[in-house]
Order: sequence, then C-alpha cells, then structure tokens
Amino acid sequence: MAKDPAQCQGPDLVKEGIAFEHSIHLSRDFVTNEMCCHDPGPHHEWSGDGHDKLTSIGFPIWGVRDKWSGKWLGLWVIPNNHLKNAIAYLYLHTIAEVGGMPLQVTTDCGSETTKVFGLGLALCEQFAPHLSTEALPPHCFLHSVRNIVIEQGWLRFRLQWGANARIWWDAGEGIYNSTDPKHEELVQWLWPTFIQHELDQLKEHFNNHPTCFDAAKKLPSGVSPNVAIALAAEYRGESQLIAIDCAVVHHLMEEIGGESLIEFVDREFAAPAQVVFDSLGTEITPHNIWQVFTKMLPLVYG
Repeated sequence: MAKDPAQCQGPDLVKEGIAFEHSIHLSRDFVTNEMCCHDPGPHHEWSGDGHDKLTSIGFPIWGVRDKWSGKWLGLWVIPNNHLKNAIAYLYLHTIAEVGGMPLQVTTDCGSETTKVFGLGLALCEQFAPHLSTEALPPHCFLHSVRNIVIEQGWLRFRLQWGANARIWWDAGEGIYNSTDPKHEELVQWLWPTFIQHELDQLKEHFNNHPTCFDAAKKLPSGVSPNVAIALAAEYRGESQLIAIDCAVVHHLMEEIGGESLIEFVDREFAAPAQVVFDSLGTEITPHNIWQVFTKMLPLVYG
C-alpha cells in the first residue's frame, strides 16, 4: 500500500503484488480487511494545501479535502495562503464546521502549516489522550507530489474553473486601474466576494458529483463524496472523527486573530460596499462583474 499513494490499487492487485514479490498467497478477504484497517473511513485523514494559480492577480486559495471520500471540506479565497495564522484559522474553522477533528492532517512542508501542526497535537492530547501521537501523528508533512488527494483535486479545480477565472479577470483590462487606490479597494471587496461564491458552488458540485466506478480502487467509487460519507458503512468505512469542544476551537480562532485573517478589506469599507451592491438588485456573474464594478465605483465613493 505504501507503493500506491494515489490509492488506486484494489484488493486483487495488492494480493497479486504480495504473491509476486514475496511468494505469499493471501485470500482476497484477508487483504480487503487489512486494507480497510489502514484506511478505515471518513475523517481518518484530511489533506490540506494552497492553490496559487490566481495569486498573481491577488487571490490565493486554500482547500481541505477528506482522503477517504474525496469530499471537499473547505475552499476559500484568502489574502495570503502562506500566512500561518490564516491557515491555522481555516483548519480550526473546518474542525468547528465538521464538528470534530480527523486522526491526521497531511500538508506539504511549507512554514505556513507549522501552527496547524502545533494545534493538531495540542487538540489531540486534550480530546483524545488515549491515542498515541507517536504511532499516528495528528499532522504529517509530505512533499507536494506525495499529497496526492488534494493535488488531484486541484487539477480538476483548475480545469473546471481556475483557467476561466483568469480570463474573466483579464476582461477588466481598460476598466480597472490598479494604481488607483479607489479601484484597488473596491476590487478587493468585489472580486473575493464573487470568487468565494463561486468556490462555494463548486465545492457543492464536486461533493455531489458521482465519481466513475473503479473496481480496482479500494476507496469508494461510483458515488458522490457526500453519499460515500453518509453511507460509509456500506463502503466498509467508519467515521474516525475525534469529538472536540467547539467552544475551545472558537476561542482559539479568535485568539490567533479571528475572521480578519481571511478578509481582504476592513469592515468599515465592507459594510457600505455591501449596501451599495444590494441597492443594484443584481447578482455577480462572470459576465457582469466588471459592469457591477463600474456601477458601484461612483456610488461607493460619491
């Protein structure tokens, strides 16, 4: 199994590989049961990572995905996905939203995840003292190429949405002047609002879209991630979520900086900008976002 980080080999291939390499012949049922012990179900492992394809225009992204089901637990556009407090805030936000923490989180080796490492260790020692953090560390650092689950998710994300987002942004050439402070401020409110709405919709689409059935894959296939988690027992899985006190998590979120860590503009600007936008009586779409920008500009600063 260590030779198959992408989790594509089913019991038959693993059984055949053991027989070929070690001349040990095991039953398929035995191999299946052993494989399930190593990947027992949802929330056994979360995979987190940043996506930098839109960083050049000022909108980096961070995501968290459940390894067993492939479910996206979070997708966010944030000002800086290399800021350790911001990443720690999103980690804690995911725990609070899901209602517990996984046995393990895997990320790449970036310095922005060091606080996640410390928080994971502290929370595990507090709420799951019976678990050995040496046998199964709450956080595991991997090279990006080995963080397969999230990296595969980014590929689909880029092909389905990310490439288009850059085209929509470039359509503002001649409209948006990055050297004008008023333009910059409004864009920093309007575009993250639009992108986050798009990410929320995309997350729902991914989580409700059935994957192709693969008989060789030992993790769930042929169903959507949401169905896989809801019916985990039917796919030989059992939730590994560690129960935690959400009040403690919310306190930690505020202690490290709160929601301001992931906000692009201060609330003194965001509130009136929202009022102006609401007065337009329209929704932001890829096709009208620069028209909305043009309409809002004189109203916000008039």
